[in-house]
Amino acid sequence: MLYPFLFQPILKSVIWGGDQICTFKGMESQQQNIGESWEISAVKNNVSIVANGDLQGQSLDDLIRTFGSRLLGAQVSERFGTTFPLLIKFIDARDALSIQVHPNDQLAKERHNSFGKTEMWYLIRCTPSAYLYSGFSKQLSPEGYLQSLEDDTFINYLDKHEVQAGDVFYLPAGRVHAIGAGCLIAEIQQTSDITYRIYDYNRRDSAGNPRELHTELAKDAIDYTIHSDHKLAYQPQHNSIQNLVACPYFTTNLIETDRKETIDLASRDSFSVYICMEGQLELTDDKGCCVQIKQGQTVLIPAECKGITLNPAVNCKLLETFIGR
Repeated sequence: MLYPFLFQPILKSVIWGGDQICTFKGMESQQQNIGESWEISAVKNNVSIVANGDLQGQSLDDLIRTFGSRLLGAQVSERFGTTFPLLIKFIDARDALSIQVHPNDQLAKERHNSFGKTEMWYLIRCTPSAYLYSGFSKQLSPEGYLQSLEDDTFINYLDKHEVQAGDVFYLPAGRVHAIGAGCLIAEIQQTSDITYRIYDYNRRDSAGNPRELHTELAKDAIDYTIHSDHKLAYQPQHNSIQNLVACPYFTTNLIETDRKETIDLASRDSFSVYICMEGQLELTDDKGCCVQIKQGQTVLIPAECKGITLNPAVNCKLLETFIGR
């Protein structure tokens, strides 16, 4: 029987990583500089392992091979086959991340036989001086892009945003972006690990070598258009389900509640993911299967589930995401 799945986090130590993720998740680890916790992943060599219930120890790939559309949903299986289409992460930036861009589906398929990478960020917490980059503030051409890297002026063209907890950014493939120091973020993205690094503040890796840049690959992947919607505008609403993003790759809602909530999933035809960013709660599915979730945990609800009940112990804040509208 399928039930709500928890997974073992996949922790990533990186040059810019900090020490917030284990504290946020209430877990211990001997790893240092943990910059990412991959909560649900089907990326090759980084496939999530079930951490609870009768299927504990099985991989996400195992679940999909065994249960197919019962887990994913018929429309998701038809579109993505046996690939889980989303990668769910927490990101802790002690230092600024490199300025980067991701290819769209067409370019990623041609170059890497991969999905593209459209993503979104939710700021869980941040320091008072925290910022990030999303998109351009001044017009730049492909030729100007190359010249700005040569002149070391590329960063001057980027749209810099001072951030606070609760800010949301939608980052379609092609949008240049970077997370600044002091940000703890929940990230939802297409299943892809393709990143083109454009600029990295002349940092060196652990061996003392300059970090690899992808100048030419990025040039054709960048959307040079200046957009006005880099940061999403919304008004938080207590005890409600509020839509944040609805795009071809995922729909994401914000749920903030301190009372019992029932969510109807019968018409969704997609798996659902709940990311707990604050508080703790009991989640019960339509078969009576129950799982306790706390801050920093992520749960996958199979598509065959017709509904769930959330019973918070204290005020809870969750991101809900699925495929479809």
